Amino acid sequence: MRALPCVKDDEPSAIYGTAIGREPQEGTIDVNRRVIMIRIGLRACAVLVLGAALDIAVAQPAASGSQVTPLVTQSLVGVPGKEGVMLTVEYPPGEESPPHRHNASTFVYVLEGKVEMQVEGGERVTLEAGQTFYESPSDIHSVSRNASDTEPARILVFMVKDEGAPLTLPAR
Repeated sequence: MRALPCVKDDEPSAIYGTAIGREPQEGTIDVNRRVIMIRIGLRACAVLVLGAALDIAVAQPAASGSQVTPLVTQSLVGVPGKEGVMLTVEYPPGEESPPHRHNASTFVYVLEGKVEMQVEGGERVTLEAGQTFYESPSDIHSVSRNASDTEPARILVFMVKDEGAPLTLPAR
């Protein structure tokens, strides 16, 4: 039995199978390489989704100092009449949005800072980077604000809504 070379996990040979003393056979894909290919494919899909960002018109009732950045609007294959929308909202310290609704299934992911969120009749929560929040199409989003008076906050928003419907409507 021959000795195998010592290989670090991040070296190409570890990724493609030579760390176990063999080259992948032609026509086969080693498991680690398959995982990498899937990750690359998912990242490519994300880039394509984010790349269509320029065709969105945002009607987000943002506070005067907050910035809404449209990322993408895309019809959903297999879900007739529905589209996915992705955008970011940046809240300067202490800023908040007025009460509103989205008439969409709305998923919020906190990218940085801390935000306070609440839907009418629900509990007010303070979320930090990496945490999520959900609003149903019938919810009134009564509180959406930066929880800090000194640090900015940024959220990623993904919505599933009727094609062509406005992103945001007044609360009442």
